[in-house]
This record gives sequence, structure tokens and C-alpha cells, in this order.
Amino acid sequence: MPEKAARTVLAFDYGSKRIGVAVGEPELRTAHPLPGIAVTGDARFAAIGRLVAEWKPARLVVGLPLAGNGSAHETTQRAERFARQLHGRFRVPVELVDERFTSVEAEHRLRGRRAPRLAIDSVAAQLILEQYFDEHAA
Repeated sequence: MPEKAARTVLAFDYGSKRIGVAVGEPELRTAHPLPGIAVTGDARFAAIGRLVAEWKPARLVVGLPLAGNGSAHETTQRAERFARQLHGRFRVPVELVDERFTSVEAEHRLRGRRAPRLAIDSVAAQLILEQYFDEHAA
């Protein structure tokens, strides 16, 4: 019997200065934070390209920042553009997931630890990916 193809998913908590990163498997519905990305421009996409080459994801997930009432704002548009760029560069399906309050929850999970901001961003990406798995559970 052929081995089942991996369905790894990479998730990103987009920010203009930092991007949190997480990886997970939908079958297990678990996600784990990875080292985040703290570079901009072409270096940012080169770093993401290395992650795509390493993990060979079947899908990418990008957190969609919305206001508390669900309305879009300037950062929403930047995250949507980032998602389109990911799809265009890596030709992997990209989905957007409402990320309201994930950074607050990430800070709560890391409370008591002296976690750098980039680690908080990657835990936020983990929460975004777990939410995606919950929303798409079979």
C-alpha cells in the first residue's frame, strides 16, 4: 500500500517587522511554533522559501488581523497582500484565518517566561493553525 502523502501545513502570524511561524499536521490537529522571521523584503521570502523547501507544506495559513468588531483595517490589507504573495511565489494554496486575540492568548500562554517578541509571534501562529484545524475538522 502506498504511503499516505504528508499534509503538513505552515502558518504565519504576519507583521511588518516580524512573522511568527508554526507547523502542524491536520490529522493530529496539533501545531508547534517554529523560529520566527525577523527580516524584511526579499530576505523574508528567502527565509519562507527555506521553510517551504524543508517542510513541503500542502497548504499555508495566514492569520487575518481584524478589529475586535470584525472589520478590516490597514494591517488586514497587508496580511491579505502577504497571502497573495505567498501563493504567487510558492504555488501552494493559502487560506486566511481570523486571528483576533491570538497575540493576547500567546502572551498569556508564555506569561512568567521571558519570551522574546518573536517567540510570542510564533505561538500566535501556532494558535492560528490550531484554529484552522478546528474549523476544518472532518
